[in-house]
Amino acid sequence: MSIMEMLKQPSFALPEKYRKLETKEMEEKVRAIKRQLGDSLFIPGHHYQRDEVIQFADAVGDSLQLAQISARNKKAKNIVFCGVHFMAETADILTTAEQTVILPDMRAGCSMADMADIYQTETAWKELQGLFGDTMLPLTYVNSTAAIKAFVGRNGGATVTSSNAHEMVKWAFGKKERILFLPDQHLGRNTAFDLGVDLGEMAVWNPINNELEYEGDLSKVKVILWKGHCSVHENFIVQNIEYVRRTYPDMKIIVHPECTHEVVGLSDDNGSTKYIIEKIEEAEPGSAWAIGTEMNLVNRLIQQHSDKHIISLNPNMCPCLTMNRIDLPHLLWSLDTIIEGNEGNVIKVDEQTAHEAVLALDRMLNR
Repeated sequence: MSIMEMLKQPSFALPEKYRKLETKEMEEKVRAIKRQLGDSLFIPGHHYQRDEVIQFADAVGDSLQLAQISARNKKAKNIVFCGVHFMAETADILTTAEQTVILPDMRAGCSMADMADIYQTETAWKELQGLFGDTMLPLTYVNSTAAIKAFVGRNGGATVTSSNAHEMVKWAFGKKERILFLPDQHLGRNTAFDLGVDLGEMAVWNPINNELEYEGDLSKVKVILWKGHCSVHENFIVQNIEYVRRTYPDMKIIVHPECTHEVVGLSDDNGSTKYIIEKIEEAEPGSAWAIGTEMNLVNRLIQQHSDKHIISLNPNMCPCLTMNRIDLPHLLWSLDTIIEGNEGNVIKVDEQTAHEAVLALDRMLNR
C-alpha cells in the first residue's frame, strides 16, 4: 500500500467530531489529558509549529534536539511528536522499544526529505561510483528519512545538522576526497563554500533525470550536491534583500543556511534555527532585524521581543504547510487515542533501518 493509499484509510483521517469542537473546549480537554497521563506522556514541539500546539509542548526545539530529549525521558510511555514525519522517525530510532512515538497527523511530511528516496539514492550512488570510484563519503542532513540515514550509515557516512554542518563536512573531507551531500543542496553548497570549496568544484546530482549536472573536468569535483531544497527557505529571494536594504538601511538581515547561496551571501548573518533565536535574544533593545526563516517562528519572535523591530525577510511567506498540518484538533485526537487504548498514527522504524541510521547519527554525536 502506498503512502497516499494509506492516508486515505479511515484510521488516518481526523474524525469529524473534532472539527466541530470550539477552541476553548479542545484546550481544556488537552490540559485534562495531560494531567491524567502525567509523566507517561511527553509532547515535544518543533519551533515551526503553530502557537495553538506549542502552548502544550513539554519541550520546544530543533528536530534532533527533541528526539534526544525524548530518548532521555524514560518515564514517557507515549511521545506525541509535534513536528513532521522524519522527526518522529528519529525519535523512534533513539527511544526504547517500550516507548511509542505518535505523529498527530500522518500527512505532516517534509518536502525536502521527500526529495531523496532510497531508490533514487541507491541508483545515484551506483552511478556516482562509476564516475568517481571509491572516493566519496555520503553525508545527510538530519532533515531526511530514516531510510536515507540508514543508507549513509552503512556506507560509512554521518548525519549533519545546520549547527554542525561545517564541522561534519571537515570530518568527511578527512576521510575521503569527495562528499555526496543529501538532501538539501543549499546547506551543502553554503557550508562547503564557507570552508573554501569553490563553486566550480561542486556538481549537482539530479535524481529526476538521474544525471550529474556539471560542466568541466570531473576530477576537480569535490562536492556532489543532491538536487533538493526546503520549500520554505528557497522562497527567500535576492529581491527581498534589496527591498529591505532600500526601506530599512540600518536593519540587519539574518537567514537560515537552507536559503540559496545568493541570499546567504547578501545577508549579514546566517545560521541554524537555534542560532537565529539566540542571536535575536542577545540583540540590543531597539535593534532591527529581517529574518529569513519559517513564518510561525518569525511571528513568535516578534511577539517575544517587542523591544526590537523584527520583520520577515519575505512578508508574503506562508508558514511551512506540512508543519502546519498539526493543529489543535489533531493533537487532541492523538491524545484521545492514547486514553482510549487505541494505536493511532504510530511511527515505527524497522530494526535494521534503525540500526544503520544510528551508525550515521553516532558518527556525528560521538565525534
